Amino acid sequence: MAIENLKELIQKVNQLKKENPLDLSKDEDLSLAVMNLVSIEEHFFFTAVKTKKEKYFDLLNQVRHLRKELLKKLIRQEEGEWWCLAKHLLAASMRLMEVGTKCLGEGQKEEADQFFQKAYQLYSLFWGVNLGLISLKDVQKIDEEALNKHDLKREGLFQKLGDLLAKIIDCCKE
Repeated sequence: MAIENLKELIQKVNQLKKENPLDLSKDEDLSLAVMNLVSIEEHFFFTAVKTKKEKYFDLLNQVRHLRKELLKKLIRQEEGEWWCLAKHLLAASMRLMEVGTKCLGEGQKEEADQFFQKAYQLYSLFWGVNLGLISLKDVQKIDEEALNKHDLKREGLFQKLGDLLAKIIDCCKE
């Protein structure tokens, strides 16, 4: 289904929710767990290299297997290199959150906000593609701020996805 505008995007999400009820609260928690597992893998890598102790590579491998198992529960399509792209979108989002948090701790609120916005954009892109709200097969060059060639509002893909994500994911849902 081609999406012509934000209204159609919201309609598509509502249709998806009717056809296949999603517990995005649980999936959002799982995506954050995957992000943290990627970070743990990175830390085990650097610890292994810095200490020259092989045991940290063994731990890295164990965490990697767990991350792969959990990522499988999140991924809804396996076209092309989506598996790897998904992992890297989540990992980059996590790292940008970390940098933003460090900037915030240093009193650099404006810079922190820029990192937080970029982190959320990548996170929204992950969900947009993963839920099939964005089809990668028909991607073509259009105005930077347009969702597609029919989008006259031109708020930008990341803004639209962020707005949509805020509407469909309630992290406080138990």
